[in-house]
Parts: sequence; structure tokens; C-alpha cells
Amino acid sequence: MSEYNVINSRASRIDTPDKSTGRAVFIDDMSMPGMLYGALLQSPLASAKILSIDTSAAENLPGVKAVVTAKEAGLVKYGVSPARYDETLFCHDKVRYVGDEIAAVAATDLETAMEAVSLIKVEYEELPLLLTIDDAMAEGAPVLHEKYPGNVCAEVHQEFGDVEAGFKESDLIKTQTFRNKRQDAAFIEPQGCLARYDPSSGNLTLHSSTQVPHYVQRTLAMVLKLPVGKVRVVKPYVGAGFGIKAAANPMELSACLLSMKTGKPVKMNYSREQVFMFGRARHQFTHTMTTGVKKDGTLMALKHECYLDGGAYSSFGIATVYYAGSLLGGPYKLPNMKYDGYRIYTNKPACGAQRGHGGVAARACWEQQLDIISEELGMDPLEFRLKNMMVTGDITCNDLNMSSLGMRECIDAIKEGAGWDAKKGRLPKGKGIGMACGFFVSGAGYPIYRSDTYHGTVVIKLTEDGGTALVYTASAEIGQGSDTTFAMIAAEALGILLENVRLESGDTDFGVDLGAYSSRQTLMTGHATKEAAEDVKRQVLEVLSEELKIPAEDMDIKNAAIVFKKEKPDFSAMRTRYIKEHRGWSDNPAEDDELSFREASRIAFLARGSIVGTGKYKPHELGGKFKGAAVGTSPAYGCSAQIVEVSVDEETGKILIEKVTDAHDCGRAINRTSVEGQMEGSVSMGLGEAMYEEVKFDGKGRVINSDLAEYKIPTSLDMPPVEPIIVESNEPNGPFGAKEVGEGAIMPTIPAILNAVYDAIGVRIRELPLTPERVYMSIREKEKE
Repeated sequence: MSEYNVINSRASRIDTPDKSTGRAVFIDDMSMPGMLYGALLQSPLASAKILSIDTSAAENLPGVKAVVTAKEAGLVKYGVSPARYDETLFCHDKVRYVGDEIAAVAATDLETAMEAVSLIKVEYEELPLLLTIDDAMAEGAPVLHEKYPGNVCAEVHQEFGDVEAGFKESDLIKTQTFRNKRQDAAFIEPQGCLARYDPSSGNLTLHSSTQVPHYVQRTLAMVLKLPVGKVRVVKPYVGAGFGIKAAANPMELSACLLSMKTGKPVKMNYSREQVFMFGRARHQFTHTMTTGVKKDGTLMALKHECYLDGGAYSSFGIATVYYAGSLLGGPYKLPNMKYDGYRIYTNKPACGAQRGHGGVAARACWEQQLDIISEELGMDPLEFRLKNMMVTGDITCNDLNMSSLGMRECIDAIKEGAGWDAKKGRLPKGKGIGMACGFFVSGAGYPIYRSDTYHGTVVIKLTEDGGTALVYTASAEIGQGSDTTFAMIAAEALGILLENVRLESGDTDFGVDLGAYSSRQTLMTGHATKEAAEDVKRQVLEVLSEELKIPAEDMDIKNAAIVFKKEKPDFSAMRTRYIKEHRGWSDNPAEDDELSFREASRIAFLARGSIVGTGKYKPHELGGKFKGAAVGTSPAYGCSAQIVEVSVDEETGKILIEKVTDAHDCGRAINRTSVEGQMEGSVSMGLGEAMYEEVKFDGKGRVINSDLAEYKIPTSLDMPPVEPIIVESNEPNGPFGAKEVGEGAIMPTIPAILNAVYDAIGVRIRELPLTPERVYMSIREKEKE
């Protein structure tokens, strides 16, 4: 029986009624009186100098209310990380990719706005195209940004321990190169927004399908030169984000600028094609890794070089290039690690953060290499990993602290769940089984901008009648279930029922919350929620203590009732007062022998007025002091292990994923159903990246599969049976012991598939996606050898 009353159970999501009935309001459902429609003019060329812009024909079109270019927007630089602000709202000197923003129009209807965009005349002088890393790094290549010679957006050079000494002690050294492809997040809802500027007050309100209201608020204030206190960002229901909606975009800025120019609300939406043109999703990585081990299987050293095709702007690129190296520090005991990473500018849409930020392809490469090594050593892949596994309390060579780590339990769980011993090495040709492990942060240890700000603040207020706790958080529910998680944490910490909690989120007026990225919300915002609930609980018990003349520590709140730890006092006089004050409300007081939370909190209101509790969270000091130590540090780390079973048709190269057994250490599961849902969603996304997904370009830098018909993602028909196994390790830095599940669970999927395919056909494939053509040709090449 669980020690908890609300958490660690299977609760229905609190947004289910709205979503299932169609009452949920997304950006596309919203409108305002006098609303205008905005449209963007985007570059048809990937690399060109802007010679002139003529907006006169657009301005003279009936129904057009404003046209803005760099002249009106100004040249304020912005981006994700202040260390690499390299974007302006509109291009003023040159365009750097097909889709780069040049102007925006607001009109009385969308058709007029789009017609006006087509009337804007831009004279270009085409410049050389740099569509690959080799092009961009070639001697004498033109630079996209003058500040960054050689088109190197960011580079990382780190060494922990002594890698060369580690190789000298190694009995086996293996090197391999692995390449993934650029991906799109393929979320259901394209980005959209509705901006409203009030000229009389100077207040700007932006409703946006974002996953980071706080960061959007800061960027709007900076670019539009407004005080932060005059800018409000509200997130309605959002149809997923996966990292791509984790920063302000040009559409949001344009809508706000147009609203400021016209004094009218302005609505804008990306089309699906524009989603692809904007990009900001998974980079294409090229990893080369060399691993040294002793003959008994002890890991000795890893030398790692990585190149990232970053596109035209930085976006999250600095963090990405660090994550691609730092996250290989765990979960294995690795004494020596060297990493050299390079993010390169090219004339393509910028890449950014996507689920498993920076670590997915790196993990795929290394986990495949670990299988190669274990095979050469004659060791079972599971046993090889267990031999090198860290445990709780260990610290990696790059100063990542394993405050909890259920990795061994995850491996044991999938081994039993998949029947590994009965299948490994015993399957017929064409059928295979493979495994891999994963590791990811549970919240970025530091804000994107240098600051001592709290990562999350939460306010909880009791209603006047004492029957409901109102939870206010600026956090971003984007489909992952965070609202339900926080409501459960609040109910558990306060001692009331889940149905007595009402939660509002996603509004910067509610406080500070850095948003939904880096798997931070359960641990960080959950911590602030728990603290706020405990603050409310303390105040209610203090009033009872004063009224009943017993110590507050002798009372508690459980299941929406006051629990007296010693002899039950006489609270009849207090109840009489409650009944008098409560007359006319719908419910009756509790039975004579019980004091309800409603009664107690009403008495608290009468004594003190509104009962308001506040909570906050920011991590303790984390990580080392070396350059880049801030990226990869986290209050906790999630880990997972998966076994994948496949069949491969050697005549066609077609792969069928038959089953996935998936174990994830989430610390303490707040909502067990949501944890399993996140695990299955991660498998789906990892399967897509492994098997189908690739954003393709023509020779002019244009995306040629910019829709969900040609850009292939898994459907329900492609999903195999998934057995999710929850492993709990009780994270000391998390609320009730909880930590991440949203991103770490994708890490093992791709390498487990790759290792299973090798088991089936004896061929190592080192480039994604695993299309039938690529698999077929790999089989034929192996036959020739």
C-alpha cells in the first residue's frame, strides 16, 4: 500500500475534459474585436545581399494597415544565449536561408495580408551557397556572420583525466563514425500567436503557443524596447513543442510590432511549410568516437569529435554542442574523456533543441560502439554495461553528481521483462534483439541567461470558503501533463483531495517559470509547488493552534481532514463559529468527530484574511569550475534502458520493430500513467528518427519535404507493443523524490534498434535513417566483403 494519498497513483489528467470535448482553446481558436491578420515576407533565396526593399505597393493595397521591415523594427540583436545573439527581427543587409524574414504585413483579413506580401519588391544579389559543413569550412569560404570566421558558431575543447594514458592501459581500442540526419519535431500544432498592444497604458499582451512564456517575455521586452513589467505572455493550450517552441520566434515579434504600430490585435500563424522553414529542431551530427577498454571489460577512455550542421543562426547551438559531449560522462564509470565539438553555420534553417537535446545521436553512436566492444571481448552486452555502471553517490569525470541512479535496476527489469537470456544469440537469422542505456538531465542547472533568478515560483491561495486551493504557476503545459503533476503535488503536500485543487498556468503574471525544456518542470516547478503548499498548510495549522491551544506540530492534514496526533481537542465552539459564518453555502460541515480541511481553512481566513502560500526553487551549486561546466549540470539525472526486438527482410531491407521493453528511473512517479505515456512517446519519437525522419533540401537550400505527407513520422500502425517499466530511486533533490522522464527515455531507443538490427543481419549501420534502401545496400556490401 502506498504511503501517499494522491501522488504515486494513476490520476486522470485535469485537462482531459476540455481536450476530449473540444472546449480547449488553442491559438487558432482565439479572436478579438477589431483583430488584424499578419503575414510574413520570407526570402526565396538561401544566400543573398539585399539591395533594396520597396513596400509602396503593399502599403497602398486596400485593407492593409501596416507594413514593417528592419527600418521599423530596428537592429536589436537577439537569440537564445546572450553569448551568441546573432539575429535581428528582419534582415537588413543579407538573407542567410530560404525563409529568412524580411518584412511583415497586417491587414483586415489573411488573404489581403498575403497578397500584400506578394507585392513587396526586394532586389537581391545572390551570394555563394554553403549547404554542407564541408562547404562552410572550406578554405576561402564566405562567412555568414562576420563575427565568426570560418563559419564556426561555437567550439568546445574539453579533457577530463588523461585520455592518452587511458589508451595506453587499454587492451582493445575501437573507432567508428556515426551520422544522423536533420529532423523536424513534427508537432501537431504549428506555432501561432495573437498580440494586443494597448496604446493608452503601454501594455503588451501576447498569447502564444510557446513552451517558455518567461523567455519570450524577456525577448519581446528587449527587442521592442519595453519594460519587462509592461509585457505579459499567456500560453493557451499548446499542441506540443518538443523544444522547437522553447524561444521567441520572428512571428511573435512581428505580431507584437504590428500591434504596436496599428493599436489593434494582430493574429499570426505559421503554415506547415513555414514550420520547416523556421527549423530550430534536431541538428545533423557527425560523431567520431574512439573507446579504449581493458580485456576484462573495464572502460578506460573515450576520445570524441563531433561536427554539427547548425544552419544560419545560433539558436540553442552553444548548449547543443556542449550537451553532445558532456552527457557521455554518465552513467558509466569513465575515468578519462576528451571531447572536441564544432557547430558550423550553413545556409539552412537554424537548428536548435529537440527532445533529448544534443545527446540522442551521441548516445546512439557510443551505445553501438559499446556493443561492438562487448562482442569482441566475448561479454554479454548487459553484463558489460553493468560492470562499468555508476551507482548512487558517484561523480563523473566531468563533475556530474549521481544523487540517485537506478540504472542497474533498469537493466535488471528489461532483462527479465524481455526474456533476454532466452533470446540473445538464439534467434533465427533475420530476427534480432538489442539493448542500450540512456542518461539525461532533470532540469538545466542554470538559466539560459546569466542570472540568480529562481527557476520557478508558485503561489497557492485558499478560497474564502476554504474548499479549494488555487494554484498559480507560470509553467508551460504543452501536452506532457505537467499541470496534473503540479495539482497532485499540491494536493499531497497540503493534505487535501485532488478534486479540491484548481490550477492555472502559463501566464507570466503568475510569477517566474523558465518553462518546459531540459526535463525541468517536475523537479523544479514541482519543488516550488510543494513548498507553496507546505506554506499554506503551516498557516492553517498555526491558526488552529491558536484557536485550540495545542501545538501546531501535534496536528496534520490528511485526506482533507485535520489529524490530531495526540488526544483530540474539543473543537465544538470553533465549529459553531464556522457554521454561523458558513450559512447559505452548499455543503455541510463534517461529522461531529472530525474537523474538515474546509472548516479549518475557513477559520484561518476569518482569523488572517486570505491564506496565500508561496514557493520557489533554484538549484544548489552544481558542477565544476571548468569552461562549459554549466551545460550538463543538473540537480538530478534520469536514466533508462531498453531492449528492442526486430525482424529484417534481407531481400528488401525492410525492418519491423516487433517489441520494445523500456525501463526508466524517474525517481518517484507522481502520476504513474503520465510516466508511462512519456516513456511510450519517447519510444515513438526515437523510432521515427531511427527509421524514417530526414529533412531534405534541394541544391538551392529549399526544403523539399516540408509537409507531413513527405516527411515521414511513425503512425499508430508503425508503433510496436511497448512494455513500460517504472523504476523508482527516490531522488533527494526532487519533490517527493521525483525527477525526469520526458526526454531521457528517448536516449536508448535508436542504439537499441541499431544493435538489434546487427543481431538480425550481422551488419553495422552507421548512418540514419534506416530506410529499406540503406539497409538493403548495407547487406549487399557486406556480402561483397
